[in-house]
Amino acid sequence: MLDSLGESLRNTIRKISKAGYVDESLIKEVVRDIQRALLRADVEVHLALKLSKNVERRALEEKPPSGMSHRDFLIKIIYEELVAILGKEKEVALKPQKLMLVGLYGQGKTTTAGKLARYFHKKGLSVALIACDVHRPAAYEQLKQIGEQLNVPVFGIPGEKDARKIAREAVKKMKDYQVQIFDTSGRHALEDDLIEEIKDLKEIIQPDEIFLVLDATIGQQAGKQAKAFHDAVGVTGVIITKMDGSAKGGGALSAVAATGAPVVFIGTGEHLEDLEHFNPTRFISRLLGMGDLETLLETAKELELKEEEAEKVMERMMSGKFNLKDMYEIWEQMAKPGLLQKILYSLPFFKMGDIDKGMVEESEEKLRKYRIIMDSMTYEELENPEIIKSSRIKRIARGSGRSEQEVRSLLKEYNRMKKTMKQMRGNRKLMRALRKQLKSGDFDMSGFT
Repeated sequence: MLDSLGESLRNTIRKISKAGYVDESLIKEVVRDIQRALLRADVEVHLALKLSKNVERRALEEKPPSGMSHRDFLIKIIYEELVAILGKEKEVALKPQKLMLVGLYGQGKTTTAGKLARYFHKKGLSVALIACDVHRPAAYEQLKQIGEQLNVPVFGIPGEKDARKIAREAVKKMKDYQVQIFDTSGRHALEDDLIEEIKDLKEIIQPDEIFLVLDATIGQQAGKQAKAFHDAVGVTGVIITKMDGSAKGGGALSAVAATGAPVVFIGTGEHLEDLEHFNPTRFISRLLGMGDLETLLETAKELELKEEEAEKVMERMMSGKFNLKDMYEIWEQMAKPGLLQKILYSLPFFKMGDIDKGMVEESEEKLRKYRIIMDSMTYEELENPEIIKSSRIKRIARGSGRSEQEVRSLLKEYNRMKKTMKQMRGNRKLMRALRKQLKSGDFDMSGFT
């Protein structure tokens, strides 16, 4: 997401890191770079200017803490100001609750309802979906199909045109489910009848959360919609969809934050698992190329690895000591759509613009072939890949039904990955410091020098 903005910001960070010293000329040049990057990402002009002026003022007036270089202090200022424009993180409570989704037509409410159902279901809560969209043709059928995919019950009354009646019935019949997600109707604009309907539904449902669903492609207009819905029913959080391919994502994020409505989730793809809890500090860390080790560990847990095993695998990867057996254990569970891309985007210093969906799909197919090849390896070969020479390659190729070239390609990929991880070993202090500070929300570049 926001590949262009991320690459521009990383270039700015690299420029600072390579500078011999920080002076007024460098600061002004960096500020201009940031302005251009934000404006290209559709961030509102006034907000982009405000952020860049804050960076310039702080860099010229404030002194770095003892032990921190001017370069690191400038990067720290940029980080803090970028986080500030995205607002504060909103915690997602894992408790019994009613969620009501609102928004205009075509914003992705029904799909998002399914993504939320999956999110809470994976957290161990019982979930029910309620179809209160009585205006869009086949809305109930779409939600029912999603419920079947997730093995989650869907309540609706086919043919009923009164959303209020459906809501009343659902409140009584689905009360035993811990999380009840109400999908409501949309319109092409925030019309009076829509406002009255969602106000009535709010009164009937008594929701714990009212989430506004917005499409990232509307850019800065997201702020106006967020304010209008908030004024009407008191929005408690915003979910921004289609963040995976929108050049206007920066505009949507910043515009919504300016209204004071917290962004709770962002949709990062078409699949039901493509929903990410929005954490401004982690989001900016990824944009700046610092990675997101917390998301990486969470993804490892999602691969059904035990928490302590996930920690061990990550430690082996970062130390460069992992072997083919470690890789196989992870790859065996990476068949879920979108997980490979999620892991890649979480790695420190990974350039988000380096890979597209076609390349990810190709990589997933390659991993499937590699697993077949590794099934023909002995336990000793998986533990010690360096013993695999010409004669073993021929035997493995015959046993797996793949070519010798594909076996060599697997070993080449493994060695390249191992080399990359070893090169990152010198930055392990940075990794640990980043991970600790991401957890606390307190970012300090002094730990990275």
